[in-house]
Amino acid sequence: MGRRSDHTRVELEALFVDEGWRQLTEVGLARFSARDVAKRIGYSIGTLYNVFRSYDGFLLAINARTLSLWATDLRGRLAGGGPDRIGSLVRGYFAFAAEHPRTWIAIYEYRMAEGGPSPDWYQALVADIIGIAAGEIAAALPEAPPSAVRPLARSLVATVHGHCVFALNRTFDVTDETELADAALARVREAIGAARP
Repeated sequence: MGRRSDHTRVELEALFVDEGWRQLTEVGLARFSARDVAKRIGYSIGTLYNVFRSYDGFLLAINARTLSLWATDLRGRLAGGGPDRIGSLVRGYFAFAAEHPRTWIAIYEYRMAEGGPSPDWYQALVADIIGIAAGEIAAALPEAPPSAVRPLARSLVATVHGHCVFALNRTFDVTDETELADAALARVREAIGAARP
């Protein structure tokens, strides 16, 4: 039985997202339960849906926390990573995923039950990750037109992402390829080199 609300809507949102993120970290998306999240903080599932309007809204709020943490983490790694900013970016991508595997992969595994695109505020968080990469690629290719940088950034993020998923899933453990971060970084450097005039 849920308790009488003694929190504001903003406080409730924070409570639900905190507990939801913690649970997602523990059990992953396949075993995630909004009902369990509500129960653990002493509220009903109805209260959760009143706050977030839907399961989609709740999962997007949890994934938004991961995206925000990730962007902050990447910026921190770039700030303290020395002159090889592309190396810091690629290794930072892998490091964050390794440190937060279940919440990181949930960004990509979750599909909205209600269909349609995610809201603009959420798309802006996803675009921020691409924007971080685009900024570093633009710095590495100062003569490249801006119209060419963002598509290259999206493609290189996809390349790094694929390697990163293989690393998390240990897909290549049966092969000689064990250093997937190094392989991803090599592909990124090759692509940047090929894009130079």
